[in-house]
Amino acid sequence: MRPTGRPHLGNYMGALYNWVHLQQDYDCYFFIADLHALTTDYADTHLLKENIKEVTLDFLATGLDPGRCVIFQQSQVMQHAQLFALFSMITPLSWLERVPSYKDQQEQLREKDLATYGFLGYPLLQAADILLYKPDFVPVGADQVAHVELTREVARRFNQFYGPHSKTAEKHILEAVSDKEKMAALEDDPQAFAAILPEPKALLTPSPKVPGLDGRKMSKSYNNTIMLSDPEPDVRAKLKTMVTDPARIRRTDPGNPDVCPVFDLHKIFSSEETQRKAAHGCRTASIGCIECKSWVADAIVARIAPIQERRRDLESRPSVIDDVLANGRDRASKRAQQTLDEVQQAMGLA
Repeated sequence: MRPTGRPHLGNYMGALYNWVHLQQDYDCYFFIADLHALTTDYADTHLLKENIKEVTLDFLATGLDPGRCVIFQQSQVMQHAQLFALFSMITPLSWLERVPSYKDQQEQLREKDLATYGFLGYPLLQAADILLYKPDFVPVGADQVAHVELTREVARRFNQFYGPHSKTAEKHILEAVSDKEKMAALEDDPQAFAAILPEPKALLTPSPKVPGLDGRKMSKSYNNTIMLSDPEPDVRAKLKTMVTDPARIRRTDPGNPDVCPVFDLHKIFSSEETQRKAAHGCRTASIGCIECKSWVADAIVARIAPIQERRRDLESRPSVIDDVLANGRDRASKRAQQTLDEVQQAMGLA
């Protein structure tokens, strides 16, 4: 998660909510992607340190357990930047230019100069983030599958150049093994011919589109968010301004919940009973939009109140953040260095 500000409801439902469940069944690595934050916010970093702290607090407050998973800060594990540099030597420029989000983000964030190598190459940095840990799966929503596929292509290309069946590998083997019996033993060992960088699979996780206050996807870039840390009065005040069915101009006009962003929030946060009540009241004009919004506010407040309580407890113990990130850095660095050593050896850089 990029530390570009405190996480909002979209971040929570799109990532954190799923991560908390995944840590029960998988060995997971979760990190604060501060290098990725620089791809769009490189011109002003005065809030970066504070944002890293805030994201870490929300990681812990939502239920990520450093006893069950590894939580770390990306820039503190320098193997990420090192592998990114090595991948940049072999990745065709056209692969990066065709990533769907490249032109889309440039269009959406016109006020920023995104004509930088860092922004163009951020999917490659993602590939390094992933492949350092040789994962079986990468938990993503459907909109991120293209990035995982690029990661798979980078791994495939690397293995073609430097893997066990590459000319580089054959040369290294012949230099290291002159005895035919040793060569035969090497060929009989399946691990000797395993891919250096296995291709991870996308693990599609439920990722509902959480609408922002203006009806577009909730995003800090659009300034349309409800923050995970917003106090109850702020949540209710923000929701009162949220757009609704544009055809429902007057209180007596019946509405269509299927095209109303507020009802999209009901589907994510409210009980089935409340959803039925809101849908019927909207279609029959027996309730107004303000009442409908108050019901969804009740559901959102109930969901985030325990998270905020845990967050306040963590804020009272500031050393917890440093301890969690230091422990995560050490664990992640140890695992990442194993992969980097293998990569450098395969490339002839050992």
